[in-house]
Amino acid sequence: MPLTLDKIHNQDCLVGLKRLDDAAVDLAFADPPFNIGYDYDVYQDQRERDDYLAWSRQWTGQIVRVLKPDGTFWLAIGDEYAAELKVMLQQEHGLKCRSWIVWYYTFGVNCKQKFSRSHAHLFHMVKDAARFTFNSDAIRVPSARQLVYADSRANPAGRLPDDTWILRPQDLPQGFQADQDTWYFPRVCGTFKERAGWHGCQMPEQLLGRIIRACSRPGELVLDPFAGSGTTLAVAKKLGRRYLGFELSEKYVEQIKKRLAGIEAGDRLDGAEEPLTSVPPTAAGRRLDALQPAADRPRRVRRACSAAPPTLPGM
Repeated sequence: MPLTLDKIHNQDCLVGLKRLDDAAVDLAFADPPFNIGYDYDVYQDQRERDDYLAWSRQWTGQIVRVLKPDGTFWLAIGDEYAAELKVMLQQEHGLKCRSWIVWYYTFGVNCKQKFSRSHAHLFHMVKDAARFTFNSDAIRVPSARQLVYADSRANPAGRLPDDTWILRPQDLPQGFQADQDTWYFPRVCGTFKERAGWHGCQMPEQLLGRIIRACSRPGELVLDPFAGSGTTLAVAKKLGRRYLGFELSEKYVEQIKKRLAGIEAGDRLDGAEEPLTSVPPTAAGRRLDALQPAADRPRRVRRACSAAPPTLPGM
């Protein structure tokens, strides 16, 4: 039976992807488990290395099969398997890497015997390097000429974003200018309005918004095989795209359904589209523990240095 579009399906992505026709998807975004022992409610995130890579080879192979000839695939992944999966996508599946994005954020993982983790990798892959969707005018950002120098010669449309995305550039006024290799997006912190509250790993809508605007057109199909908190699907719906997602957890699926039911095409994306000009600096922020009585504050859980970034994996 064909899969229903504009819906989240409660099933293993390997089962669901096999039900899709070849060359049916315009854009796929995947934020899979990182195999670092994250505590999901269903999936066991601690496979043997070879088993994890074999499983990754299966689902990425299905992604490549269902992509259109001019389709695009974005993969979010942590340090532990970034190199292996990039090589797999290029050498085994024949994809071409257009960009290797580094998304930088603060409030990362504190470590004792290594540098603290404060980044994630986003691989921008296409099937055909000569034929793919990239809507540059839909994702331009203010340039340094506009933001810093108020130069009348600045292009009012701004510049293309670069390939390192930073969380709070306004706290670093002498570094990470908009015309350098930096993308600006806040992590979805506990104090943010868009925080779903039921899924510990949630990506910002604005990050998915940039990807979906750049690499698909209205009415095209966006696929997420690991729907998590449903951010990819929610953003696709808001931006007028068709969408399809798979999620193993029945609990997450029910929450995603509620999230999708509460939005309409054309709704504004949550979060700041350009944090450099719209997100308050740290000095103007509020402490999380000042927002609620001590008895109601969540218990802080320490993560190991090998753990994934607090916003990843999963949307």
